[in-house]
Amino acid sequence: MIKLRSKMFSKSFSKLSGGGGAGNGGGGAANNTGGEIKWEVRPGGMLVQKRECNENNVITIRVSTISKYHDISIQPTSTFGELKLVLSIITNLGPKEQRLLFKGKEREDNEHLHMVGVRDKDKVLMLEDPAIKERKLLGLTQTRFIGSNYRTIIAN
Repeated sequence: MIKLRSKMFSKSFSKLSGGGGAGNGGGGAANNTGGEIKWEVRPGGMLVQKRECNENNVITIRVSTISKYHDISIQPTSTFGELKLVLSIITNLGPKEQRLLFKGKEREDNEHLHMVGVRDKDKVLMLEDPAIKERKLLGLTQTRFIGSNYRTIIAN
């Protein structure tokens, strides 16, 4: 019988046994340099330790339409609704007219980018809502009838 040791396991075991210990008082979260741990509640309701938030924490997302793409810089804690507002300025489509797809699923306006897994240089697909597109086309055909050359004559 042959016994094999994994290098990964032996390294992690040596770190646990040799690196922590009684020399530094147990280490861990209680020995932070700041002394106090700050907590935050995530949108999902989970209480977690607050991250150090840099003001330069911006990701670039490539939003593709059928014929074009747009590179948009936005904070990862933004929602898909906020992304739609930025896209409405660029594409002249209102936020209600847009459908955003990430990883093959349509995303809701209140979902946060970082909670869904959107990272820097990821691709999001934007489609025009077909129901609203159809309403626009019907509206255009109705205005053609109204604006036609026929005139109504009222006789008294």
